[in-house]
Amino acid sequence: MGIFTGIAIYFTIWWVVLFMVLPWGITSHAQAGIDKGDGGDPGAPVDPKLKKKFMTTTWISALLWIAVFVVIHFGLVELPAFPTDR
Repeated sequence: MGIFTGIAIYFTIWWVVLFMVLPWGITSHAQAGIDKGDGGDPGAPVDPKLKKKFMTTTWISALLWIAVFVVIHFGLVELPAFPTDR
């Protein structure tokens, strides 16, 4: 696996994990009983804690990327070779 392929795989994993982590521990304004007033979405989170979620996403993605790297590097799963002829 080349450096650019590894980076692309990491960011793809990171993005997918981010969408899995975002709903964790969210309390909406409607659940908290807070009136958003005019134009506010009652489903919006009271405190999204994005910095903590980004950090959680980063370490989970790193662990998953290491697992993918080990599988590819040691050939635990054979991947089809891409044709080199044009």
